[in-house]
Amino acid sequence: MKEFGAATIAQYRQQTASLLLYQAVLNDTVGQTFLSLLEALSTSKGLTNERAQCLTAYGKWFQALANTGKSWGDHLVERMLIADNAFTQAAQRLTMAKLPVPLIAAARHDLNILQNLYGLSPSYVSQCVQTACQLPQAPVVWSLMPEPLPVDLSPDWSAGIDNLVTYYQHQGTGKFGQFRGFRWQQGQLLGITEPDPIRLEDLAAYDGPKDALVKNTEFLLAGFNALNVLLYGSRGAGKSSLVKALLTEYGDRGLRLIEVAKADLYDLPTIVESLRPQPQKFIIFVDDLSFEEDDDAFKALKVVLEGGLTRRPQNVVVYATSNRRHLVREFFADRPRPRDADELKSWDTVQEKLSFSDRFGLTLTFEAADQPMYLDIVHHLAKQVGLDLSLEDLDYRARQWATRHNGRSGRSARQFIDFLSAELALDTEK
Repeated sequence: MKEFGAATIAQYRQQTASLLLYQAVLNDTVGQTFLSLLEALSTSKGLTNERAQCLTAYGKWFQALANTGKSWGDHLVERMLIADNAFTQAAQRLTMAKLPVPLIAAARHDLNILQNLYGLSPSYVSQCVQTACQLPQAPVVWSLMPEPLPVDLSPDWSAGIDNLVTYYQHQGTGKFGQFRGFRWQQGQLLGITEPDPIRLEDLAAYDGPKDALVKNTEFLLAGFNALNVLLYGSRGAGKSSLVKALLTEYGDRGLRLIEVAKADLYDLPTIVESLRPQPQKFIIFVDDLSFEEDDDAFKALKVVLEGGLTRRPQNVVVYATSNRRHLVREFFADRPRPRDADELKSWDTVQEKLSFSDRFGLTLTFEAADQPMYLDIVHHLAKQVGLDLSLEDLDYRARQWATRHNGRSGRSARQFIDFLSAELALDTEK
């Protein structure tokens, strides 16, 4: 147990001020309230107003930790692993042998300090507050069992810097280390805290399209020229779910999924260029894609799919879903007729519209589910949730559901199983 006293608190305060690269670790609410608490403890001389300041500072730190639901050490490590600084950025691109020596030295220096802070016991801080404020008993301690470290840093964190570099290379830093799923909104990349947890094994049927999409995604992760993909077919077939399941499957291998709404496709070239220098692999996900005539978003996506003078980045692909094989709507009025106002070579314009989907290197078809396929999906989902129901009864109810609700599809099967599971669970409780 460390000794109590102002000298020790002053030492922690000095160490936090001497961080060279990882200052941002303490830039959040938990870190800032911690620094304020160190300041209050180190300057307190036991006066009444100073005691109040110490107690207030401790309360704010306690509340900030409680809001995270994590231990002090776990929060500190989480912040360290997503830190975006000169060292973490270089570590993503360079091997340990090629990193600048001063940068490594600075990182080792900071890791020693962060390890000291990680080992700081909240109980010790509470007892320091008790001593400084002359309390009869120490304040309540925010103390939780720490989780295992996500990366092996050995007993000495500065000595485990090689493993930390490897971690940054695989998982990324900054927002790409903190989040795996994103949404492009109003010109900003917003991290999704809780992405859809669906997994590939949750999806039944359509094994051909699923295998092709998985293989193409493996190409992307391996650094090869993966293809842009159009998934088209009947509604409710699971096209969107299949794309989202890739994030759950490959997120720990550096895959990131960015959802872009059709209204924001104008920003697509900007998004792609911002992702080019990143070490992660990115799927730009466009759901329910179709275009009207003279839609400018059509032109923006066309630029990304076809490329231009700038080389297409190997770490970015577009996966789009649509219920339409031909993404640009065609009207009978679009077809050429011999009138003076008609465009010369107007069939070329029509063909350009109809062939837009061909600009995707890979087109995967999801046909409408017939009854055997629909029931296979129902059986798969029922087994996953452990429904205790005879096969005959299950099939009968599934057919009734399809007739009365949304027809036969993977989505309809999922809705049926969710409803049936809740219904049976509620009956069991009665």
